Amino acid sequence: MAKKSSKKTSSTPRSKAGATAHRQFSGPMLDGPDRAASRAMLYPVGFEKEDFAKSIVGVASTWSMVTPCNMHIDGLAKESVKGVNAAGGKAIEFNTITISDGISMGTEGMKYSLVSREVIADSIETVVGCEGMDGIVAIGGCDKNMPGCVMAIARLNRPGVFVYGGTIRPGCHDGRDVDIVSVFEAIGQHSAGQISDSELDGVTATAIPGPGSCGGMYTANTMASAIEALGMSLPNSSAQAAVSDEKLMDCFDAGAAVVNLIQKNIRPRDIMTRKAFENAITVVTALGGSTNAVLHLIAMAHAAGVSLSIDDFTRIGKKTPVLADLKPSGQHVMMKLVEIGGTLPLMRMLLDKGLLHGDCLTVTGQTVAENLKRVKPVYPKGQTVIRGFDNPIKKDGHLVILYGNLAPGGAVAKISGKEGLQFTGRARVFEGEEKAMKAILARKIKKGDVIVIRGEGPKGGPGMREMLGPTSAIMGQGLGKDVALITDGRFSGGSHGFVIGHITPEAFVGGPLALVKEGDTISIDAEKREMALDISKKELADRQKAWKQPKPNYTRGVLAKFAKLVNSASEGAVTDANL
Repeated sequence: MAKKSSKKTSSTPRSKAGATAHRQFSGPMLDGPDRAASRAMLYPVGFEKEDFAKSIVGVASTWSMVTPCNMHIDGLAKESVKGVNAAGGKAIEFNTITISDGISMGTEGMKYSLVSREVIADSIETVVGCEGMDGIVAIGGCDKNMPGCVMAIARLNRPGVFVYGGTIRPGCHDGRDVDIVSVFEAIGQHSAGQISDSELDGVTATAIPGPGSCGGMYTANTMASAIEALGMSLPNSSAQAAVSDEKLMDCFDAGAAVVNLIQKNIRPRDIMTRKAFENAITVVTALGGSTNAVLHLIAMAHAAGVSLSIDDFTRIGKKTPVLADLKPSGQHVMMKLVEIGGTLPLMRMLLDKGLLHGDCLTVTGQTVAENLKRVKPVYPKGQTVIRGFDNPIKKDGHLVILYGNLAPGGAVAKISGKEGLQFTGRARVFEGEEKAMKAILARKIKKGDVIVIRGEGPKGGPGMREMLGPTSAIMGQGLGKDVALITDGRFSGGSHGFVIGHITPEAFVGGPLALVKEGDTISIDAEKREMALDISKKELADRQKAWKQPKPNYTRGVLAKFAKLVNSASEGAVTDANL
């Protein structure tokens, strides 16, 4: 087992003077004659005298009507409150923010997306730390909610459970399953003249039928699965419909589980060990999950004081096959996995194959192996969602870390095998996503082009926007196997095709991506894990000498603060690493 970090913040002490075992943080806040004013403030919000002897559990809700991913989470949070109270604790519900990638994608607003992960983590840490809460239930529904919630729990190191808000049920258009990525790809088809205005309107109107996170193995479902494998969610929390009795029970049980963790003094960093993160990477790989998992798992490990790098994804990927045939590169939506039993049979399969660490502790108070003891390592006959080890989608991992003179600090690709493994083409260089998207929709991108989108890194954007618009438009135009796209930005979990992101160092700080010129030859080899700008070392050095850093896009406000503090994508793009 990896050594636990010795780092502690002001909110992570194991004990305080005057605190009882189950009230290590609320006791000093509320007990004694001198704390009467604190108690007085809590009577109006629902406390009775006897509640002051109980563990105080914060229930952090990411409810918002900003997005369908989170529109139901207020109801889920109330179930967790019931679970805490029924188990003998006292719950206090509070809210944090969420944003919608699906709405802001392709606009200046998308620059706030990754920033929201940090704001969510900071705000939960702030409330729980300030109010002396003994434990946490955090409920997230959209992409950045999940790592943000877990980062806060890890920083605080107080007993906590993460609850996934659940997946959306698929929409239906002309008898086929559709989702938000279907809309983005329909935009590309529309630009190519393949579908009419009315067909585009039809997909748009039916893709999102109700509450829940985007329906494929995109970033939300990827991170929910990763967090469950990490041990920080209850079994099968990641594979439940947003609107279901199972999800309501999951929320109630999570409330009770936190009270149990408080009583046993089991902390997040007891669970979030290096071996636990390896389990998370293994499950993400088997499911064919989003490239964002690389960024977020490294950020979560940093918060937990665990050493994790992009190279760990290569090491684990070499021995872990892709078994799930899920969108975007596969055929099924997440609900199909829910219907056949969820993630637990897959985890049991991986455990039996020796690919999971069964001795890792989880929020149930038991180990991974103990949680899976009664789970059968099989799915129903005839299902086509999860394949066996004898017939994988891909024999090794799809998250491919590449290096080379274009990415000396590393880059991340999602290679399912359907795109091919090598690509060589001429660079089409764009300063920012909007210019690239305009060229794609104008049909100016041709077979053999390598689209280069730069200035979109954590510092340069700032905020490292996702490129779902350009990648979906390329796929919609039928160019998925004929065009590559590389960027220092990110990709949505819905992106597929020959795409490489997270290129480090990013262009804004003078990384080689800043030196690419229109018409340069770029070579990508996923088997050798290399990407190269085919010019001489002397030419590259001459270009570097002539390069000048552009002015920042923002000099005030949250985006400017993020750009000033954030580290590289290869290190998780976190804002507290260099303090």
